[in-house]
Amino acid sequence: MSFTDIYQISGSAMTAQTIRLNTVASNMANAESPASSEAQAYKARSPVFAAVYHNSLMGGHNRHAIDGASVQVQDVMQSGGAVKRYEPHHPMADQNGFVWYPDVNVVEQMADMMSASRDFETDVDVLNNVKSMQQSLLKLGEV
Repeated sequence: MSFTDIYQISGSAMTAQTIRLNTVASNMANAESPASSEAQAYKARSPVFAAVYHNSLMGGHNRHAIDGASVQVQDVMQSGGAVKRYEPHHPMADQNGFVWYPDVNVVEQMADMMSASRDFETDVDVLNNVKSMQQSLLKLGEV
């Protein structure tokens, strides 16, 4: 595995965590968005990731080896849930006095945000360690 592969893996992981953070931010921003019907209520989003392995031919033979891997966003799923609350004086209330809100648990979203942030920090640490290793290799060549 080359340094380029490590950069690619860490870069794709950082992109994945950025998408995860963006969906969490969207969910939290819309957690209290009212709607007049269940169909109009905001649907919480969550990304689905997939590992993608890259193979290459080695030395012109038919032997395959895993060179590296990356993370791809396969899909962004939407939950179908909405919660109705009885608020007869709300301007968006239906004829029965109910207002629909997204089924978003803000505490779970905060935990997901913290996890994504830590994962992103770990990816940055990996890149910094690879950079340090490359600099050490260059110093070996100076001797």
